Formats: sequence, structure tokens, C-alpha cells
Amino acid sequence: MRFSNKFRNEQIEHLKKEKFDVVVIGGGITGAGIALDAASRGLKVALVEMQDFASGTSSRSTKLVHGGLRYLKQLEVKLVAEVGKERAIVFENGPHVTTPEWMLLPLHKGGTFGKFSTSMGLRVYDFLAGVKRSERRRMLDAAETLLREPLLKKSGLKGGGLYVEYRTDDARLTIEVMKAAVNKGAIPLNYTKVEKLLYQNGKAAGVQAEDLLSGTKFNIFGRKIINAAGAWVDFIREKDDSKTGKTLKLSKGVHIVIDQSRFPLRQAVYFDTPDGRMIFAIPRNGKAYVGTTDTFYDGDPAIPAMTAAERDYLLEAIHYMFPEAAIAPNDIESSWAGVRPLIYEEGKNPSEISRKDEIWESVTGLVTIAGGKLTGYRKMAETVVDLVINQLASETNRSYPKSNTRNMPISGGEVGGSANFPEFIKEQIKNGVKAGLSSMESEQIIRMYGSNAHLLYNISQSERNRHVLPLKLFAQLQYALDYEMAATPLDFFFRRTGALLFDIEAVQKYKMAVINYFAEYFHWSEKIKEYRAAELDAEIINATKLGGK
Repeated sequence: MRFSNKFRNEQIEHLKKEKFDVVVIGGGITGAGIALDAASRGLKVALVEMQDFASGTSSRSTKLVHGGLRYLKQLEVKLVAEVGKERAIVFENGPHVTTPEWMLLPLHKGGTFGKFSTSMGLRVYDFLAGVKRSERRRMLDAAETLLREPLLKKSGLKGGGLYVEYRTDDARLTIEVMKAAVNKGAIPLNYTKVEKLLYQNGKAAGVQAEDLLSGTKFNIFGRKIINAAGAWVDFIREKDDSKTGKTLKLSKGVHIVIDQSRFPLRQAVYFDTPDGRMIFAIPRNGKAYVGTTDTFYDGDPAIPAMTAAERDYLLEAIHYMFPEAAIAPNDIESSWAGVRPLIYEEGKNPSEISRKDEIWESVTGLVTIAGGKLTGYRKMAETVVDLVINQLASETNRSYPKSNTRNMPISGGEVGGSANFPEFIKEQIKNGVKAGLSSMESEQIIRMYGSNAHLLYNISQSERNRHVLPLKLFAQLQYALDYEMAATPLDFFFRRTGALLFDIEAVQKYKMAVINYFAEYFHWSEKIKEYRAAELDAEIINATKLGGK
């Protein structure tokens, strides 16, 4: 069965009839990783997500697979070592959604970092994280630093440190992991809300779910229930009457996007601000994005938005480090805000709270995983599934295999490894050109979809005479509907393509054609079509307004 909402009714029937080994609540990167790990070990896996997959934190991050440099400052040595090694695994298993990016750490007189301490810190980081030789840190003098990024503040510049981070598309990474789980037999369903937990003999044994697209309610039963709901973890714990001890505290992060015609950033930069925080400025496909803020957040985690104060904070940070750029509020094309679920520690501000993950098990057997980082999703999943499998083994007297995701390409990752990916791109471009795409469009598709690019080329080949949408955009749209379970135009423009964040002009230009195609594909009534159009417009306004109160 294709991973498509075209087959939603059949998927719901399957969820109703089967008894699963594992039911996962939450379709962000953590839930997707758990579904893949469990399904790849032969477990029967169901997953439900209240919104779209990756609609929470997993589409609203700084879009970096961090190596954990900031944790070195907090002396979390073990975490640096683990996260650094996991980053390499994420890259190897999905080089189409993860790209090495040299990051410049400018050093100024009176700044947070000294040249010697930075050099030693980056050297220790390289060692702990197992950074390969070609990506180890380099130290630059002031002239070399300005050659890398001429927009940097020149006053007091002493030099810079150069090290590698890995840039990603967080939402697409999540979708590719989810698709890999589907290929292993998992059944994930988006827009499916857990109304309550079901119990047998005092133990969590299932969930009552509501299909938010139809209003239908149904039960899903499983031997083990895993709460991986991210920012909503405590809501699920409340349903289980097990919200005791440690709780979550949400931290809000905001990013702004500026066209490179106004902010011609050449080099990704990680810089300190006068208040001692660290900010990223990263070039990406003709845009530059800057973030992030880090403040406690008590609002609805589903609808965070940038405020005027947060906008001004990021603009002040740009003015501080890139004074010649003279960026003004009306230079901001779009923005995004997201919340991070942190495990609350009394007396600490958001930047100081550890990003380590923790696993809790309630008296009903509900397993909850909270905290953690995008980079560590695979290891977190392995740890949770190990716990569940040990329980299942003792209960059923069966043996289960160990995790094998360390060397398992995610969907789209079958490109012969990261070292071979450049060659794979060269070989595949000609197939895209044959399908009617330009060389540039063909390469863009390969870099976004990896070894699944041929499916988009097939769509392009069969639809090359369609003129309603540009051929590349139509291929992406049809693929999102047929293979990536997109249910709404917002799913497509935000989480399947990222256009709402990085190509807002294209969203404005083609939104009605895309809405009409969704309506045709799913046989929507005029009322549903109007609702989905309004939903997309609301998110466009949210992304493009210059900051509320």
C-alpha cells in the first residue's frame, strides 16, 4: 500500500483490526525513528500523529544536524562524543537531506571566545566527536576570516575558527525516516489525535483515536504504548494520570529569512551576541536565515509566531555582527517559530537546560521519551526500542534482533553512501533532462529526494505537457500526494518542500493551482477547499508578518 492519504480508509481499517506490538504517539523525528527501529526488527508498528508529520519542533529547528559543540561549553563530554558520532551516521544514511557546511566562528576582542581557548576547544571537539580528517577545525587570522565573510564586523576582529556542521531539511529528514519505516511495514497516520488511552488489567493497551479529516473515532491496540509526542508529551502523561516528577518546559526559537540580494552572506557564521548568546546566520538557496532566540514559552505549541521583540532581537544581532548589511524589518521575507520541549530544571534559563533525552515509564507501562536533539534521533529510538523489546521478550518468551539502523539508509538514501553521492548526482541528472526538466531542476530534485528522484522523473515524463504548474513543482506535488501522505496544501508548501519558508514568492504565485489540484485529487467539497485555502493563507500571514505584539 502506498504511503498516501488516497488509501487512508484502508489504513484505518488495518489499524482497527490488527493488534500491534508497538503503538507510537507522535510523528516528529523521534516517533519516526522509533517506528523505523521497531519495524526493522520485525515488530508490528502503528503510529499516530495529531497534526501532519514533522509539524511541531521537527520542521521548525535551525535545520542543522548539530555535532554538539555548544555542549562542550557546558562540559557535557559524553553528550558531545555521542552526538558527534550520531551526526556522521545521519549523514551517511541520508546524504540527500544532510550536507556538510563549514561554519565560521568569528573571534573579536572582548568577545565570548578567545583564540587559544577556541582552538583548543575545537581540537577537543574534533577528537570527542570523531570528526574525519578532512572536516577538522582550522584557525584563521583576521584577513583570512574576512576573505571568508567580508560582511563581518571588522572592529576588534582577531580571527576565526572554522569547523563543520551539517545542514539539513528537518521536515524532509523526518518524512524520509517515516517512509523508511513504512517500507519496513509500519503504519503511520497523520491527522489522527489520541483522545484517550485504553487499559487492560491496569496496563496501557491501546489508544482511542479520532481521524481529524473525517471525524471517525476508532481504537488501536498494542502490547506497548510509546509516548513520543514532543511538545505534547505531558498532555499524554496527563491522560495516563502519570504527570509526576519531572515535567517539560517549552522553549521558543525564532528564525528570520532574508534574500541574499539584501544580505549577501557568503559563509555560514556562528557568532556571539552582546548578551552572551550564540546565533547562526546561514546561506541557503539564495536566501540567508538567522536564528535562533531561546525564551520560555507558555502558549499553544501548535501556533507559535514571531513577536516584534524577537524580530528586533535578531535584527540587532545582525547589526552587531554584520553592521554594513544594514538590514531593516522590511527586508525580512519570512520567518518561522518553533518550540523545543526541554526537561525542566529549576533555576536555569532555556539556553542552560540540558538537551539530553530521558525515558520514563509509568505504573501503567506507558513509555515516554522526552527531550533530546534532532541529531540523536536514531540512538534515542534504539534505546527506547531496546527497552520495549526486553519487556516483550520476558512477556512472550521470544527473542528479538538488535537494532540495525546504524548502517540502514533512510528513504532516498540508497545512493551508494555519502562519498558516492556526487557521482550519483552526475549520473542521474541526464535522466531528469530526458524527462523534460532542466539540468538545474534535475539536480535540485536529486539533492532533495535522493534515490527516489526517478519517481519524480517518471511523473515529469508522463506529465511534461501539463501547463498549469511548472513541471518540477507538479512532479513534487504529485509525489507528495502519492508517496508522502500530504493531506493539505500547507503540508506540501511547508513540510514537503520548505517553499513557505524559503520561496514565499512561489507559494503566493502557485497556491491556488495547488489547492485546486488537492481538491481534485481528494474530491473535496467547496467548503473543505475553502477551509484548506484559509488554513494556508493563515500560515502565509504568520510567516510573512513582521512580528506581532
